[in-house]
Amino acid sequence: MVSSVDFSGRPFHFIGVGGIGMSALAQILAERHLPVSGSDIRLNHITQRLEGVGAHIFGQQDSQNLKFFQSADPPQVICSTAISESNAEYKAALAMGCPVFHRSDVLAALIQTHQSIAVAGTHGKTTTSGLISYLLTQNGLDPTVVIGGEVSALGGNARLGKGPYLVAEADESDGSLTKFAPYLGIVTNIELDHPDHYSSLDEVIDTFAQFSHHCELTIGCLDCPTIRTHLTPNLSYSLDPNTGATYTVTEVQYQGDGSQALVWEKGEKLGVLNLRVVGSHNLSNALAAIAVGRHLGLDFDPIAAALATFDGAKRRFEFRGSRQGIALVDDYAHHPSEIQVTLAAARLQVTTQRSPLPIQPKRIVAVFQPHRYSRTQALLSEFAQSFGDADVVLISDVYAAGESNPDHTSGQTVADAIQQHHAQVHYCASLPLITQWLTQNLCPGDLVLFLGAGNLNQIIPTVLEQL
Repeated sequence: MVSSVDFSGRPFHFIGVGGIGMSALAQILAERHLPVSGSDIRLNHITQRLEGVGAHIFGQQDSQNLKFFQSADPPQVICSTAISESNAEYKAALAMGCPVFHRSDVLAALIQTHQSIAVAGTHGKTTTSGLISYLLTQNGLDPTVVIGGEVSALGGNARLGKGPYLVAEADESDGSLTKFAPYLGIVTNIELDHPDHYSSLDEVIDTFAQFSHHCELTIGCLDCPTIRTHLTPNLSYSLDPNTGATYTVTEVQYQGDGSQALVWEKGEKLGVLNLRVVGSHNLSNALAAIAVGRHLGLDFDPIAAALATFDGAKRRFEFRGSRQGIALVDDYAHHPSEIQVTLAAARLQVTTQRSPLPIQPKRIVAVFQPHRYSRTQALLSEFAQSFGDADVVLISDVYAAGESNPDHTSGQTVADAIQQHHAQVHYCASLPLITQWLTQNLCPGDLVLFLGAGNLNQIIPTVLEQL
């Protein structure tokens, strides 16, 4: 049994390779011409992309998969937190004496082999990682990229570069954030989002504090009161000039089709930034990218030019189609804070009469699928007050993600809580009932936002077809 990840040629086998974080690592290793195989019971466009770069993908999980490369040593087996100890392939790997690593161990090892930039935070990791990766790519720095979401401008969720930098999305959900020791660490914000792993916000703060301590240099957002109180970043950014952050903005204009702001660095004017991505949260994410670019020695003008053409990440206010004057947008928001900023960005498209969508929105219909019983129960009062910018709210039943439901929480529980603060709330337990309600009640000018980290977005093609 080896004690560290071996990049010298020993095969890798990923159990659950189709996952967004697992697939990014598998792609990087395959593109480095290392032997890579993987299994997943749900094959998709991501597993097809992996096959295209040389990985061998199995559509079932079986012990024979581990013998594919017929090497002298058994393969290094990579799992995520989603793989349980009862998984047949996992048990076979242990029986064969395979070295077994968590996904985060591979990422930590890759981080150590580069001048790495790790983006951490409860919200905004994927977009901020995408902004930084795109910025470095556009300025010829050719980074390697490992992101927990797909960015069209980068061709997916992973990119093998030849430059010295690696940009990684660093996830705190299972505590593995403490394994990473990057050159630069970004912390966008800190909230309790995974009560299945953390019993309190203090535990979350401790995880981020350990991560910050491991970074050679930390960049933090001072708009987050928890960061202001508990971390001491080397560089900082804020949308409020009064915080004294290293990077800040004035003369901000938020529109339905983007934002504009004057950017300042240590009290000195840098220039004007224009963004296509919508909302104050994305302006904040862009400031993090500017901080990275400036620290790496880039001039502001090429930084601003790159960021101005960034179109965002998939499932982050992603337009999926329109019919009959009705637009459907998919967003990964599953935490109360994320829902609030996403709906606020949608409301801008109504109030400013400027929208990148093919319609001019008049009414916002929020369709929310609560994700995990633990999160739903722990944050119920926050969810109840998060839908103020929606005109109509539809709630489906909870996407369990494998959790049990000891408190008997349901989508009806969530709908009842929201109803205390909102006049137009409807509970539709199943996805077919959501589809039925939408096709019967939508009208021209509706912007329909599908919110959640589960499988709600699977009904979008059906809704479009029926409209």
